[in-house]
Amino acid sequence: MDIDIIKESIPAIAQALPVTIALVSISLFFGFFLAVIVALSRLSRHNFLNKPAYIFVYIFRSTPLLIQMFLIYYGSGQFRDELDSIGLWQFFKEPWFCAILSLTLNTGAYTSEIIRGGIQSVSLGLLEAGKACGMSTIQLFRRITFPLAMRQALPGYGNEVILMVKSTSLASTITIMDMTGVYKEISSDYFSPFEPLIIAGAFYLALNYIITIAVSSAEKRLSLETR
Repeated sequence: MDIDIIKESIPAIAQALPVTIALVSISLFFGFFLAVIVALSRLSRHNFLNKPAYIFVYIFRSTPLLIQMFLIYYGSGQFRDELDSIGLWQFFKEPWFCAILSLTLNTGAYTSEIIRGGIQSVSLGLLEAGKACGMSTIQLFRRITFPLAMRQALPGYGNEVILMVKSTSLASTITIMDMTGVYKEISSDYFSPFEPLIIAGAFYLALNYIITIAVSSAEKRLSLETR
């Protein structure tokens, strides 16, 4: 093991940590709102809402994220003229936007099923009690259904956040210099993949450890509130 490579890898990969965090944060932010819409559509009795939502979830859960990312990044180039005519080519030509879009769509599909399960787990008795108190459908969702659903969904969503942290490593395949991208660069410079790989893995491990602690603390807080 080369100590000099390790000494160079630590600050270099640390500088790429904000890129990884930004990829995770932005994708989860937009993906969560997308997931709520898809989950509600999946629960709808109307086929024009339910069927497209089902197809969306099926496609993005049944295909690898790497293929989705390649299709968006490389595939959009096949429609450059069409995208340029509506002003979207400026976005699709940027690897950052393509990475965010693919990560958002992917996590939106997975999170929608987590939220849907949480909503379905809410007791009908609580909803009937809310109706008896004169709550409207929106009030029921905002005050009872959604808060309780998120409590039920929190453990599963915590796993999804951890998976998203690891999934961001695929962004390096479309030229984004996140922690994995920097690791690849150092590895090719020194023809020694082991040392930078260990450092990159340690950073991912530390980041997911922090997320695990945060989710665990949130679960404990919520469990105390419900007692």
